[in-house]
Amino acid sequence: MKAVVLAGGYATRLWPITKHRPKMFLPIGESTVIDRIFEELEADERVDEVYVSTNERFASDFETHLENASFEKPRVSVEETTAEDEKFGVVGALAQLIEREGIDDDLLVIAGDNLISFDLSDFIDAFETNEAPTLAAYDVGSHERATSYGIVELEDDRVVDFQEKPDEPKSTLVSIACYALPRESVSLFPTYLEDGNNPDEPGWFIQWLQNRTPTHAYTFDEAWFDIGTPESYLDAVAWHLDGDSRIADDATVEETSIGENVHVMPGATLVESNLERSVVFPGVTLEQTSLRRSVVDRDVDISQLDLTGALIGAYTTI
Repeated sequence: MKAVVLAGGYATRLWPITKHRPKMFLPIGESTVIDRIFEELEADERVDEVYVSTNERFASDFETHLENASFEKPRVSVEETTAEDEKFGVVGALAQLIEREGIDDDLLVIAGDNLISFDLSDFIDAFETNEAPTLAAYDVGSHERATSYGIVELEDDRVVDFQEKPDEPKSTLVSIACYALPRESVSLFPTYLEDGNNPDEPGWFIQWLQNRTPTHAYTFDEAWFDIGTPESYLDAVAWHLDGDSRIADDATVEETSIGENVHVMPGATLVESNLERSVVFPGVTLEQTSLRRSVVDRDVDISQLDLTGALIGAYTTI
């Protein structure tokens, strides 16, 4: 089995934090979003190759990241785009990658910004049992939130209906951009695109596919975070910290109140400040500052401010 980790987005909703770094490199505790995926794929012997599908702009970042990591399977496969308006769409980029890399095998596809709480090995087990296209599905518990995703309707674990981003979803069970496809389904990407179907979200391909071949769902009840907005990123950090806070050993903290779900990284200096539910990158200095639901990038100096819901880019002085 091959695996593709989708990492081609530009994460404009997280700018300036992600203007010059892939959002998949955002820290969750001592790891990153995408490294959690790499670790599981590295450990599963059924996966023999892992392709990181990214754009030209961030290709060197991923190559450097992998050179400095201990993973053996992942390698970068590059889309020929450098800006959001040049993107082929996820399905288009997948079809290109399959042709470019000569993939003729079962294929696991997962979004690199997916923070999932189930084991990918369990998902692959389900796929092997089904011997058919299989997607991971999660109940988001909100019809409003469900409009942003592909909606899954099931009979037992069989997908009987799939609607990509409907205005009025029938349920709150959504597809989370984690798919396992048998070789026969992988070969249908060119047919799908040649017929003029939507090249953007992979859910459109799944909607088309489930009308042609039995498709199954692997449902889970634990946590799932789609790291696409500041709120979802902070939610993921809070889930990992579970109400605690993490302060690097070499951070300087003087007369400062640290609330729940705060991550302060190495070299930060906090003086006479208050922090709640925030992430502070290395080298940041906060003096007489209140920070709530905010992310402050590296080597920022902030003094005498009250910030809520802020994203502060690197090397900024305020």
